Amino acid sequence: MNDHIVTAFTDELDSLSADILRMGGMVEAMIMDACNATVAADHVRADQIVQSDDDVDLLEADIERRIAEVLARRQPLARDLREVLAALKISNELERIGDLSKSIAKRASAMEEVRTRSVLKGLTRMGGLVAAQLASVLDAYGNRDSDLALRVWENDEDVDHYYNSYFREVLSYMIEDPRTISAGTHILFMAKNLERIGDHATNIAELIYFCVTGDYLNARERPKLDPVSVQRQEDTP
Repeated sequence: MNDHIVTAFTDELDSLSADILRMGGMVEAMIMDACNATVAADHVRADQIVQSDDDVDLLEADIERRIAEVLARRQPLARDLREVLAALKISNELERIGDLSKSIAKRASAMEEVRTRSVLKGLTRMGGLVAAQLASVLDAYGNRDSDLALRVWENDEDVDHYYNSYFREVLSYMIEDPRTISAGTHILFMAKNLERIGDHATNIAELIYFCVTGDYLNARERPKLDPVSVQRQEDTP
């Protein structure tokens, strides 16, 4: 491969990485925006978050198209192939995070029924926790830092601990006042979506670790608790 081709390929990879980081920044903002809009029952902001997910989907589609072109034209091998495949899979993980954030925002109207607003503080705290996990894993991707990716992977247990604790708090809130059952159920599903966002951040950490080292983190046992859960529900994006 001559120098011109190598330079062009490097530029293509750099461009893909930049757009993945931009996509990551978009969905990172969506997480906290969705939590804040929901807690405030802010319908206008919630609608904006739902619309912004369209931008995330369009960017993912563009990234996938460009990756297909790179694979067809460059036929990369070894580390270069890992870079391209990681970019493809990471963009898919980020798109799913956007979907989950949108699902949270769509429940904003249900929060008008919440009688004790303090129960919602845990939602924003959990949102901050998973947003910080995502920010760290995006830093790991930008710097190709396998050690930071490993730390994010190991810290997934923190999200599970918080989810289990918050689940019990919300359940107690529902038991104390049966009138809160409907709103409480929405809160539980939003918390579950945040827990799943944490899982997607951990998946990204595994992809980064493999991209940099060529080794699989998921060959080890992921540090995962058995979370308390309500019936699994795939929210419609």
